[in-house]
Amino acid sequence: MSNAWGGGYVTDITYDFGYYREQSPQQLKLTCLLSGVAWDVPAEGAHYLELGCGVGVGALIIAAANPSWRVTALDFNPAHIAQARGMAQEAGLDNITFIEADLTEFAEGPVAAGLPPADIITTHGVWSWVSPGVRAGIVRLVHAKLTAGGAFHVSYNALPGWQGMLALQRLVRESGLRLAGRSDRQAQAGFGVLRELAAAEAQSFRGDARLASWLSDHPIHSPTYLAHEFMNEHWSPCWHADVVKALSAARLDWVGSAGLVENFTELAMTPPQRAVYDRFEDPVMRELVKDMCMGRMLRHDVYVRGASRISAAARDAALRELTLALVVPAPRVQLEVQVSAGKAELSPAFYRPVVEMLAAGPATVAALLKAPGAAATRENPAELAGLLVGTRQAVVMARPGAAAEGSAMRLNATLARRLATTENLNRGVALASTAIGGGFGCSTSELFMVGRLLAGETHDRIPAWSAELGEGLDEENQGRVRETMQRGRQETLPLMRMLSCVPA
Repeated sequence: MSNAWGGGYVTDITYDFGYYREQSPQQLKLTCLLSGVAWDVPAEGAHYLELGCGVGVGALIIAAANPSWRVTALDFNPAHIAQARGMAQEAGLDNITFIEADLTEFAEGPVAAGLPPADIITTHGVWSWVSPGVRAGIVRLVHAKLTAGGAFHVSYNALPGWQGMLALQRLVRESGLRLAGRSDRQAQAGFGVLRELAAAEAQSFRGDARLASWLSDHPIHSPTYLAHEFMNEHWSPCWHADVVKALSAARLDWVGSAGLVENFTELAMTPPQRAVYDRFEDPVMRELVKDMCMGRMLRHDVYVRGASRISAAARDAALRELTLALVVPAPRVQLEVQVSAGKAELSPAFYRPVVEMLAAGPATVAALLKAPGAAATRENPAELAGLLVGTRQAVVMARPGAAAEGSAMRLNATLARRLATTENLNRGVALASTAIGGGFGCSTSELFMVGRLLAGETHDRIPAWSAELGEGLDEENQGRVRETMQRGRQETLPLMRMLSCVPA
């Protein structure tokens, strides 16, 4: 049962750790440029503010990867703040502050008054999970602290994507509250009732493809995630237009989606759907049409306070200056990708030479557009950068060539000690990289390996490492851990070294 002071928000168990690349500064920068909006956040000395940081892994990575920045991270749950502060202290990070705060009243208090203006404010997993009072507090804080030209990122459960799932959430929460005590057990019990009613062919769930998907995927979600997703009293999916209206009080202009592929209408919608979309000029109405067509359940929206619109030529010039790097081994790059409108193929005649060039190391978009052997009918820097990064196969670099040292290496060692454990084997995390200015996603096995390498061991000890990480598992699963670690050494470790996640 959630604590009495929680106000209906799940507080009796801590939230899962995670790193969400949509919150990373370079992803937000690319979102703005793709949308034709200037990026005015300074490369050095910026202030990054996260609202609802959980146990702080994302904020810690941003702080370690940007040592000249100031990072402030707020959360309502004191258990989250205590854990986050412990990791910051262990990693020796002195440019990050964690604050326990109730966002319904924080904006008017002395602590908020003492914070400097923020260049980036981000909030993930908060807006549609909290009360109207908390949302109003977020708007007041953003109004008070986001600098002119600053970026605001907000993610939330979106309508109409969640429309058919309203019954699922209500059933899981109401039945779970009556069948168990702790929130994670409530969610599990509620899903048990849901499965029984679905098997009994309850009319409300008959023929619901999304329900069937949730039931099949339910076992792969952690009980902690399910509790925080389904057991909050004020859980409320939102229409994009309503969020835009609420944030207008903070003088914010909606820019685009940090889920980058969603900004390409030809990939998000079919031709008949685009014909309806094109009838409207109002961007909010266009997003309503897009949401109706895509059915996306989670939005990652980017706003700017005083968006400065730039010409197509200026946008393309800024995009050409970006440096990209692969975050998957070149042989595993996929040129056929699943998008909302179906499957899309990135032209092999152009993208294969581009991938070959990136396999040798990071390169500017301008250079990639002229990759040797790349056949292109026209130069399109937005497509190249947006699709390679949007399909999670590349990242934008903040500081190409930055060394693997200092705060990023200390945090990576701390994350390995804290998070690379047997119970987290099916979880993903990230490593801090000053070159990226954010995180490099990796598996728990890879994180364990990095931790040992940073401790001075050599990778010929992988059999011993995999046995230690897989302790208590049966022989088959221990073999999988060993194979994952060996593959990570062969395929991922060279990328980690190239991107300065570990020393060369």
